[in-house]
Amino acid sequence: VGFFVYRHLGLAVRTFTLLCNYSYLEEGAMKYIISIIFITTCLFSQNEPESIQKVLSKNLKPFQAFISKTFKGEFANSTPEKPVYDISRWERALNGNAIRIMHSVNNGEYGGESIVIWDTKKESLVSWYFTTAGFYTQATLHFEDEKLISIEDVTGNENGITQVKAIIEFFPDGNMLNSSKYFMNGNWVDGHKIHYKEKPDAQVIFK
Repeated sequence: VGFFVYRHLGLAVRTFTLLCNYSYLEEGAMKYIISIIFITTCLFSQNEPESIQKVLSKNLKPFQAFISKTFKGEFANSTPEKPVYDISRWERALNGNAIRIMHSVNNGEYGGESIVIWDTKKESLVSWYFTTAGFYTQATLHFEDEKLISIEDVTGNENGITQVKAIIEFFPDGNMLNSSKYFMNGNWVDGHKIHYKEKPDAQVIFK
């Protein structure tokens, strides 16, 4: 990103220096030319980085359609009287070698942040998830029939959960369904289900 910004900034500076050397140019013409240079530089510095910011490494390409998007999801047990919803933001990170996912439930009652990368030793997608509740998870992920499946090892959960299996289904319309199971006290227990739709104006909020 910086390369393109500095390249066009350098071009503008060099051109400006040359123009200043032509003292015979009228003041009005000089101002007009300088304004054109400024506008052109701004356009280049805005448009090129935007396309570059969406580029992901080869093993993260399946996530491409969700980068730079925000989603709002309602829990299956949400009601108008007691709404329970989650806001999730997906971002490109580390020059396209990672994905950063932030989320918050009910404006910060609970939330967390994930980093997803490709592990060259395991030859698998892996993630780390840190939460406002003080526990964290490590997971391996893989795609199966248009679904993202992760098995997470949980550390520090006060309810005795030691593993979480999460399944995210991606739909052609850009929506998602996130369902989970928790391994606690030697048994797998059904967890949450959340239906997500894109919500560009939603914000991830932490207290």
